[in-house]
Amino acid sequence: MRYFLSFIMILAFIACNNNRDNGNENKITQADQPKNLSYSIVNSYPHDTSSFTQGLLIYKGVMYESTGGEADNANEIIKVDLATGKGQKVAAIDRKKYFGEGITILNDTIYQLTWKSKIVFVYTLKDFKKVKEFPINTEGWGITTDGKELIVSDGSSNLYYYDPSTFKLLRTQAVTEGGSLTHNLNELEYIDGFVYANQWQYPYILKIDPASGKVVAKADLNDMWNRVKAKDPEADVPNGIAYDQATKKIYVTGKLWPNLYEIQFAQ
Repeated sequence: MRYFLSFIMILAFIACNNNRDNGNENKITQADQPKNLSYSIVNSYPHDTSSFTQGLLIYKGVMYESTGGEADNANEIIKVDLATGKGQKVAAIDRKKYFGEGITILNDTIYQLTWKSKIVFVYTLKDFKKVKEFPINTEGWGITTDGKELIVSDGSSNLYYYDPSTFKLLRTQAVTEGGSLTHNLNELEYIDGFVYANQWQYPYILKIDPASGKVVAKADLNDMWNRVKAKDPEADVPNGIAYDQATKKIYVTGKLWPNLYEIQFAQ
């Protein structure tokens, strides 16, 4: 009987410890969950509904947009007048050979990704002359810069860091949300030390800590997307984040959207 009681006590001790461990795991999981990144719409601007938006940015006060697809203005880099939404074509690639993706600008140099061709095109900002091509070891989706390196997404859970002068891969950072790998990282923007990413096919913008790869906050654009689709049923997924460092304004849009929005995230 004594041995039986001892055995029961041991089982109870193990069960208690397991419960305690599970409780700790739950606490860790909760701690890893991203915060809600609420936002308000400050202003609305017209956007070309034929633009299948792949990249969006503001550089020295000027907005630039890259497009993909097979439309007349597909696979172009466009200099956009924010007030009117009208653009001037500044660079185009052969749509029969390439599918244009995201763009970024660093030191007056434009970098344009292609989707499955695994080629990066490089242009001078002054005259939009193509000066280089670099191979890339993944598909090209979104691209941004922290001012020193180029940061690229390929639709997976990874961010890839490249040297801008050689496009040599420097390192790969896995991105996690709530302790698990995230997915569908698409258009990127670097804002005040964090990487913001559209999540393709979803109404989310993820705020990523580049040091750890953790998604620390998450914005839900469902209401905005529903408003856009009610206005134009042909509007596709949210895609496009631009940040004006001088004014601290943030702009978002989507593929074939009739509007581009200035938004303000809650602190």
